[in-house]
Amino acid sequence: MAENTAADTSQGSFITPTYRRYALGILTVVYSVNYVDRQILSILLEPIKVDLSLSDTQLGLLFTTFGIFYATLGLPIAMLADRTNRRNVITASMTIFSGMTAVCGLVTSFWQLMVARILVGVGEAGSSPPSHSMIADLYEPKTRATALAIFSLGVNIGIFIGFLVGGFVAQWYGWRMAFLVVGLPGLILALLVHFTLKEPPRGHSEGRTEQENKEEAPGIMEVLRFLLTQPAFRHIAAGATLVSFVGYGAVAWLPPFLVRSHGMEVGNIGLALSLIIGIAGGLGTYGAGFLADKLGQKDIRWYMWVVAAAGVIAFPFGFSVYLSEDLSWTLALFIVPAAAGSLYLGPSLAMTQGLARLKMRAAASALLLFILNIIGLGLGPQAVGIVSDLLEPTYGVESLRYALLIMTPLGLWGSLHFFLAAKTLGDGLERAKALPA
Repeated sequence: MAENTAADTSQGSFITPTYRRYALGILTVVYSVNYVDRQILSILLEPIKVDLSLSDTQLGLLFTTFGIFYATLGLPIAMLADRTNRRNVITASMTIFSGMTAVCGLVTSFWQLMVARILVGVGEAGSSPPSHSMIADLYEPKTRATALAIFSLGVNIGIFIGFLVGGFVAQWYGWRMAFLVVGLPGLILALLVHFTLKEPPRGHSEGRTEQENKEEAPGIMEVLRFLLTQPAFRHIAAGATLVSFVGYGAVAWLPPFLVRSHGMEVGNIGLALSLIIGIAGGLGTYGAGFLADKLGQKDIRWYMWVVAAAGVIAFPFGFSVYLSEDLSWTLALFIVPAAAGSLYLGPSLAMTQGLARLKMRAAASALLLFILNIIGLGLGPQAVGIVSDLLEPTYGVESLRYALLIMTPLGLWGSLHFFLAAKTLGDGLERAKALPA
């Protein structure tokens, strides 16, 4: 009986449409919790700054150290995921980042908080690449961007919950309690992942053979060298990095900006931003993946054109957010960039999976995330904090407004790279498909 069960698992007979949807749903919830734990810091920056007497540069450093460890450790963990059971990697990672998020609520100094956030990054590093790889094995190429767009809704769901819960808990019970409230439930979800998800056979969605699955996964440098020979990947990585640099900086510092420049309370900020980013951002993320899959069946270049066009449309609205003196207009203008903010993820991840060889997929995702996170997450919030401190002697409390304003045009540069990626996308996908695993 046990032998039959093992054989069924290795052959993927358990992958029914119902199971496929369940697995995607659970992985999306995991990614949501991942983002709750990652982004709750943003809504808590101002009370932490006051309580621990920190500068904007120190606050930015909390994001930088997190980003460095998150991005760097994602590479070896992804290589492990390409060789071992991906579900187990996700379970262990989730246990670490959820537990350390709760520990953030117990710290009493900047250095303790920084170490705790580093360990949150260590845990989160092992969550996304194995998830991307599992989804690629569950969903065939023509529906993969939609599946990864649904998965990427975790960004918006996570920010929605983090801002909403974090804002109100911090306002009524303090920022320490907010970390505890969002961290502990993740430990329960880790158990659910471990006992209900199964490891899908690699290449199942594309009908790859069992012999291909047994081939050894390539090393990280081999993966990197291969991806760098794909011009489309180079432009996708550059575009995603620039967009994430602007996006992470904006999401991290928008709550303090609304406190300082518009006098909003933390609880009200959490409610407003959770609704805007959660609803508008979620619709944009899912809509982009769905639209890209539909249009991409006619012309594969639409996967990148959709992302590039969204960035161009969102730019004037994002720029105006920091120029407006009226709070209502500021929040209304933010709806468009919020909708466009993370929609690049689904198409970018889907195309990266297609541009990589079969046994490179988790590592390919990790490399893309490494590049965009080491610069976007690691340097985006830090750059805003440094510029804000530099401008503070001249502009006072409004220094943060101008720091955010300065960073915004980089998003247009990102759109240019997505347009350029479209030119060689088709050739790159065909090349990867023609090569062995």
